[in-house]
Amino acid sequence: MTQPGVLQRTRLPMPELQPGEVVVEIRGCGVCHTDLSYFYSGVPTVHKPPLTLGHEISGVVVDGDAPWRGREVVVPAVMPCGECALCHSGRSNRCLQQKMPGNSLGMYGGFSSHIVVPGRFLCLVGDRGATPLEHLAVVADAVTTPYQAALRARVAEGDRVIVIGAAGGVGSFMVQTAKAMGAAAVIGVDINEAKLKFMEGYGADLTINPRGLGVKDVKDAIKAYCQQRGIPANTGWKIFEVTGTRQGQELALALLSFVGTLVIVGYGTDEVSYMFSKLMAFDAEVIGTWGCPPDKYADVLAMCVDGRIQLAPFVETRPMSQIEQVFDDAHHGRLSRRVVLTPDFA
Repeated sequence: MTQPGVLQRTRLPMPELQPGEVVVEIRGCGVCHTDLSYFYSGVPTVHKPPLTLGHEISGVVVDGDAPWRGREVVVPAVMPCGECALCHSGRSNRCLQQKMPGNSLGMYGGFSSHIVVPGRFLCLVGDRGATPLEHLAVVADAVTTPYQAALRARVAEGDRVIVIGAAGGVGSFMVQTAKAMGAAAVIGVDINEAKLKFMEGYGADLTINPRGLGVKDVKDAIKAYCQQRGIPANTGWKIFEVTGTRQGQELALALLSFVGTLVIVGYGTDEVSYMFSKLMAFDAEVIGTWGCPPDKYADVLAMCVDGRIQLAPFVETRPMSQIEQVFDDAHHGRLSRRVVLTPDFA
């Protein structure tokens, strides 16, 4: 990206490797909403353009520390320093010295043939069965971000969950992750009817399209479902807002009730008004979540390989030479699956 809105194919010199760094040959890099925000909306990157975008990366180590060479890996989307107080406290995902491929100074992204990264935080793939290495690129963000969100909400066996934006690239994995972690009831909310119905086969016990509905209508649909199941309708829900839109966030806050938990997963720039005294009255909580610590990646990878989280129905690969068309399709909502770009450079 030479500037927001402009992509240019170019060749960059390979940087000299520093101690602990490795070269990963890219096998796949997922197209994320964050990339589109940098490209279309002018959301600033830490490393000012020109830079290579892309932070959902899987590949093979081809140079660097000997123990890593030849190993298949997933590159974490957020790599901490590993030394600061936040890292030592278990909150390394929010390390203030963290680096993100396709964003940070000195670290180009995955829409390229190779990337240089610190080896210590890579996630070793190991036995991946029949799962293509390219598909595992989405583990780096689209799957690990929901997993971290579920950990922040303390999702456990028997929980009741609502996912707003359940049909999206991250939301579809949020639904699956909640179910894989034992949620007894998962309600998916989204305005994409076809994709929302698809989620009924992948963890969503009830789906609600809020288009044209008021908040009361949505609550009534949830209440009716709960009455049928004999479960509480207005207590203890764990709500995940994945859209980042004002409408989604307003609905999430409206659904938050007694001893409930709301986790903000999606990024957006709109401001939302809310009477925070309701949190006191409800004894509820609102939580932010950011990325996922690299030490949690192996757990997520295992769920993807053993089938608790399905990748194939939600991922497709396209040649990286089609990046401009893919960006345009993603920007205008024409994609039915999350696209992973695979290098096809001569």
